[in-house]
Amino acid sequence: MGGSVIAEGSRPAAGTVTSEQVGKASRAVGVVFFAAGFAFASWASRIPQVRGALRVSPGVLGLVLLCLAAGTVVALPLSGLVVTRLGESRTVAVTSLVSAAGLATVAVGYSHGIPGVAAGLAVFGYGSATWDVAMNVQGAAVERALGRAVMPKFHAGWSIGTVAGAGAGAAMVALGVPVAVHLLSVAAAVAVAAPTATRSFLPHSPFGGHQEPAVKRSPLAAWAEPRTLLIGVFVLCMAFSEGTGNDWLSLAVIGGYHAAPAVGTLTFAVFLAAMTTGRWFGPRLLDRYGRVPVLRAFAATALAGLLVIDFGAALPAAMAGAVLMGVGTSLGFPVGLSSAADDPHYAAGRVSTAASIGYLAFLGGPPVIGFLADRVGVLRGILVAGVLLAVAFVLSGATAPIAAGSRATRPPRDPRQPGVCGVCGESGEPPGPSYRGEFRESGRRRQDTTQDVTWKPNTRDGAGI
Repeated sequence: MGGSVIAEGSRPAAGTVTSEQVGKASRAVGVVFFAAGFAFASWASRIPQVRGALRVSPGVLGLVLLCLAAGTVVALPLSGLVVTRLGESRTVAVTSLVSAAGLATVAVGYSHGIPGVAAGLAVFGYGSATWDVAMNVQGAAVERALGRAVMPKFHAGWSIGTVAGAGAGAAMVALGVPVAVHLLSVAAAVAVAAPTATRSFLPHSPFGGHQEPAVKRSPLAAWAEPRTLLIGVFVLCMAFSEGTGNDWLSLAVIGGYHAAPAVGTLTFAVFLAAMTTGRWFGPRLLDRYGRVPVLRAFAATALAGLLVIDFGAALPAAMAGAVLMGVGTSLGFPVGLSSAADDPHYAAGRVSTAASIGYLAFLGGPPVIGFLADRVGVLRGILVAGVLLAVAFVLSGATAPIAAGSRATRPPRDPRQPGVCGVCGESGEPPGPSYRGEFRESGRRRQDTTQDVTWKPNTRDGAGI
């Protein structure tokens, strides 16, 4: 095909984009993932100074921080509607500005009391959540255009952004730079970098580059799809395990092994490094062996690491367990969202749904483990993540690649009215695009397992959906 990349069912009307366009889009998605991580970590790095200025107890601070979660919870279920209407490029451009405005509000308002911080965090959470869904949808489009797994690398970019943001924040604190100056500078940088990067995104086409289907459906219809819901639960299980490592691993090592605080922090750093490494190099395994086998192997690895941490006899064992757990949890969240976006026609709604379910882990995980830790200690309390890893192992099969227009991607039909969609109530036939399936490698030879899957109505039962 010369200098072009086939992107069936994913982008402009012509159905093709040049390799140069895809390369630029890939770099642009990497930039917005990095920027999102950098912005979040920049805020997190200044929480102690903000608390000091507000003069609040830990309990009150927790309520203030809950405003960020509230903004996220409100945004995620609606983000599919926004992305479908505006497209990924406009959505990221607009919501990155919203996030920057929220961060700037915190920067200016923290010296005036709680209301300014609470309002700023709610806006920051709302903008960041919708931004997150939009950049994942665009990342999935780039992945389809490339014909190989790259989503985990984008999420590794987010992790690298958090490391850079935390490091810059530590430097600002050490240099005595005021919170307002620091966060306003970050807000300005985000407001410039993210919208600029979106200019290189692949063009948005709400119907995957094909004509508008006769069946029109709301992105909210994804909440009625069993596969999407199962992927959401899978993402939740893996996100819970990832959050367990982020929030509790250092405390578990300090309390369970009677280690110095510096050792606990080092164990946490080892976990983060292993997770970032897994996201960077994991796509090679996905391309070679496929999603389901790799995700099951990684879930088993994470479970093994957790058990080593909990029942290891010495600190070196805990360190080794942190490596296994970090690598094992690395692919669950990004690959889960990528699988939700397999069919570009309904990617926005499905990614929004899966992310909404998955993010419940970050909201519910800390109090659940905290409750258990009060009774059995942190080291034993984190074992609850092992139960969810076992569930994730079982649910990995739901992430198996599907073709656009296949039965697994379509909403249920209304059995009372042949040819009528049971979700949206519309009649007609959805488009039947070709879909570039998963690439696999055997030794040095790459084999394209693409199949043209064109949906046709079942004339025996008269069902159009």
